[in-house]
Amino acid sequence: MSQHRAVVLGAGIGGLTAAVALHRRGWNVTVLERAADLAPVGAGIGLAPNALRALDTLGLGDRVRELAAWQGDGGMRSPDGRWLARTDARAAAARFGDPLVLLHRATLVEILGSALPADTVRTGAPATLTDPGDARTPARVTTPDGTLEAELAVAADGIRSTARAVLFPAHPGPRYSGCTTWRLVVPAPERPFAPHETWGAGRIWGTQPLKDGRIYAYAMAAAPAGAHAPDDERAELLRLFGDWHRPIPEILAAADPDRVLRHDVHHLTDPLPAHHRGRTVLIGDAAHAMMPTLGQGGNQAIEDAVVLAHHARVPTAFDPGPALAAYTADRLPRTSALVRKAARTGSLTLLSARPAVALRDTLVRTVSRFGPGFVLRGFDGIADWRPPVAADRRRSDTRKLTGANGPRTTGRRTTAEGETP
Repeated sequence: MSQHRAVVLGAGIGGLTAAVALHRRGWNVTVLERAADLAPVGAGIGLAPNALRALDTLGLGDRVRELAAWQGDGGMRSPDGRWLARTDARAAAARFGDPLVLLHRATLVEILGSALPADTVRTGAPATLTDPGDARTPARVTTPDGTLEAELAVAADGIRSTARAVLFPAHPGPRYSGCTTWRLVVPAPERPFAPHETWGAGRIWGTQPLKDGRIYAYAMAAAPAGAHAPDDERAELLRLFGDWHRPIPEILAAADPDRVLRHDVHHLTDPLPAHHRGRTVLIGDAAHAMMPTLGQGGNQAIEDAVVLAHHARVPTAFDPGPALAAYTADRLPRTSALVRKAARTGSLTLLSARPAVALRDTLVRTVSRFGPGFVLRGFDGIADWRPPVAADRRRSDTRKLTGANGPRTTGRRTTAEGETP
């Protein structure tokens, strides 16, 4: 076993972020990805202030902030176009310290990959966790080319994680949420529009701008598990949303039927007993798959990665017992609460009975009269999260900021590692 060697299973957002974070901590990292390349299967992703602060610890936060496209008003609408609630990008940034950044997953993958040494990521490399390891023995991962041993194994292998089944074979795994989602990226329509999420009866649509001028759109609807359109998914979206307010019809008219992605939504409603066992940790959907109603799935994977690296510090001897127990203690309560909250939000947004929908919309309009800040309160405790600070760096920063004449401030935004980005 190579000294301080980490093996990451999966090169999605969580796996790549973990690889970057561990590499910056001094680990020798290998990422094993089953797919033939890193071209992400997906469309857009929204990075909230909590994820941006996590990326600051890797020196990547400002590269993502530069991609922010939403600068003005937006909000929630009804299918006929009426505004249920208005939000403001400036108000969100003022409340949480950063904007929400919408970007294509391919762009985020490129940013993360550029922060890794060449040959860190091995594509076309399916891997199976065969032994999670313990205090005395390494974790073992089997590949077609042989077995790799590592001081740390990071399972970022998604909602159908085979590593999770090795660690916790009695866990029931993900359950179907009762809804399915669609995602697509299209050129921007000719007429401008305000970013929005539209709530109907048992259906949701969202239209958001990307920095490159394209539009990221997403939809969700109640549906039986495994259902598919009899013709194509664009036609299905036209049936469900084609008569909703503009620019939804224009978005659908510009969509390529072959590029509309559809996926059933599964989530881990039964929390795991831990996010680690032995020398192996679970991150992202492998640990806490949730409904997309809070927009936090990828954000929580990024949080996982930087918290793991915070606890798995080298070059000192790595003791997996206390280090990974601390990781679980930090992550399990937070992510379990978010899985539950996302499920509750999903139940609210996907109401289908007409009286219930009318009552929901009335409540949203009433609350929105108190201003965007009142609506944004729903993300308190989520978007305002900050990465942990190393105890030795915290003490050093305290001495620098206190000095001989008492406390002072620098007036500059600092990262969790005490460094100005």
